[in-house]
Amino acid sequence: MSGGRTRSASAPSRIPTAVRAAAATAQGDAHAGLGHRGAILLLCFCAVCWSIAGVFTRLLQRAEGFEVTFWRSLFCMIGVTIALVWQERGNPLRPVLAMGRAGLISGVMWAVMFTCFMLALARTSTANTLLVSSISPLLAALLGWIVLKQRVPGGTWVAIAVALVGIWWMVRDGVSAQGLSGMLIALGVPIASAVNLVVLKKMHAQVNLAPAVLIGAVLSCIATLPLAWPLTATSNDLAILALLGLVQLALPCMLMVRVARYLAPHEIALICLLEVVLGPLWAWLGAGEAMGAATMQGGLLVLAALAGNELFAWRMRPAATVR
Repeated sequence: MSGGRTRSASAPSRIPTAVRAAAATAQGDAHAGLGHRGAILLLCFCAVCWSIAGVFTRLLQRAEGFEVTFWRSLFCMIGVTIALVWQERGNPLRPVLAMGRAGLISGVMWAVMFTCFMLALARTSTANTLLVSSISPLLAALLGWIVLKQRVPGGTWVAIAVALVGIWWMVRDGVSAQGLSGMLIALGVPIASAVNLVVLKKMHAQVNLAPAVLIGAVLSCIATLPLAWPLTATSNDLAILALLGLVQLALPCMLMVRVARYLAPHEIALICLLEVVLGPLWAWLGAGEAMGAATMQGGLLVLAALAGNELFAWRMRPAATVR
């Protein structure tokens, strides 16, 4: 575990930067002019942040399972709260209350995503969980079409299908019919993700839903604390979990709220599959975890689907709208 101590020592130095960045995103982007291209790049950065969970959890000494989810959610809650305090000059509850019903729905969806993945892993294999979670782009496309009346281009349907095949190829050796209850719980992740993306897209012009991440973190803490008790995390674990809560949850989740103003739900969900591709790569580079040929082949297929979809969208989009 000496590697864990070496890496975690840098965590405190990263925390203030992450909090400041998250606070900046909470202010909205009326003058930012992020645009479609900038939103894609920002979402790719979010996927990179989400993908580091695996390699850092390998460095934990005692904390595992639900305790990891609890501490991540707790530090996420702290990070978002600090960001809102900084933004609102000491009154973080004002934007939370201003969200209304849309914010509550979004917060519940964040909580479902924060907790269901770990609940699923406790009852089924990682391969089953990842495979079920990967249908998020399909569900987001269907829900966006039904609720938002957004037409999904044919090229995007092809990209979603190819990405799903790529994810299946990555995890196919570990997929089994066992753990049906875990797979049903894992289904909560893509469903909650699709609902959340549609809510974010539908309500972005009326209200800032970044504080909904705080609600999600609070609910996740409440749900997982009884399952995680008694807590056994060491100081080294807490440093790593603080990094995960702030950099792997709070920062990218608040950034994704901003991105939702510029991208369709299915496009966001599709690009977020980068997390599944990058996770094994970081585990291989940072923790020496073996990465098989199928993982690399499937990952390349997913990357090809994402690149092909964006190229198709770029060619179909009028030049004046590309920034």
